[in-house]
Amino acid sequence: MARVTPTGARRTRRRPMSEINVVPYIDVMLVLLVIFMVTAPLLYHGVDLDLPEVSSEPLDEDQQEPLIVSIDAEGQVYLSTADDPDAPLERDDMLTRVREAMDDAPERRVLLRGDREVPYGAVVSLMAELQAAGVPRVGLMSQPLENGDTPGAG
Repeated sequence: MARVTPTGARRTRRRPMSEINVVPYIDVMLVLLVIFMVTAPLLYHGVDLDLPEVSSEPLDEDQQEPLIVSIDAEGQVYLSTADDPDAPLERDDMLTRVREAMDDAPERRVLLRGDREVPYGAVVSLMAELQAAGVPRVGLMSQPLENGDTPGAG
């Protein structure tokens, strides 16, 4: 039945719609999915590394000797420029010495040498502490492979 309004327009009675329109929800979900896909790679936190190349050139004679920070299987740290490079240092003492060396020569390279048995987390933690001490880039040291050896064997 159609009703006539005071303005003369006809008005029909509609039944209430009992379905929910999900198309707008799907559109919003797809937009959020795209946003998360784009931003997820940006959320990665890590330590910037300068990994060694396959073939490398020797250091220039006029280039300053790099600082070598070593960590052994027990987690003790050593510094090549310490009074006794073979004696372990407290981490805070080592970081203070590295900070002073970087203040004196900001272009000086810092190399990290870790024992094969050191957990990966300890190496990453030490690298983060070195960066907090003012080292812009940390290089990793390794032994060259001997003939017939495979990486990770031993």
